[in-house]
Amino acid sequence: MSGQNERISDDEARARVLAAADRLYYHLGVHAVGMDDLRAESGVPLKRLYRLFPSKEAIVEQVLLNRRDMWHRLIEEAVSGDDPRQRLLAIYDALAQWFDQDDFRGCVFINSFGELGTTAPRVAEIVREHKAGFQARLTELVAEAGGPPPLAAHLAILAEGAQTTAAIAGTSDAAKQARQAAEVLINAAIG
Repeated sequence: MSGQNERISDDEARARVLAAADRLYYHLGVHAVGMDDLRAESGVPLKRLYRLFPSKEAIVEQVLLNRRDMWHRLIEEAVSGDDPRQRLLAIYDALAQWFDQDDFRGCVFINSFGELGTTAPRVAEIVREHKAGFQARLTELVAEAGGPPPLAAHLAILAEGAQTTAAIAGTSDAAKQARQAAEVLINAAIG
């Protein structure tokens, strides 16, 4: 198997490591997964793994950047409709679908920040940028719906709280409850 892995390109090896890291970090946590675990899961020899990624933190950073792209696609797909109010509410519908997936373990950004936020400044920066980006996108959607800017922060808090609550409770009920609260806020703010 080692000879076979030496023949794969660096891009393929990198992709294998990142897929393994994403899976393992999300299910077990960053601290619980060592480089040997990534080697075993990805099939990429340890020496090559370290050549591709100089540190575990570098892998975590790239996993988060990849997850950020996945999140953006999820949100953009959810808000693709025409009705501005429904676009805002569709975010909570997308969250409910995500929460119902068998492998849902909460928000990887919140989880990673909880594990590494004080010891890995770049990880903390990526998490903060991601959360700020989500709120900025909500600000655009709120403006399109004719709502006041503070509504975006309120809706973001509902989405963030739903993610945490769903991870702890193990159900998608939090998304439905957040959607109901969002609808009340939207109706009060926009009329």
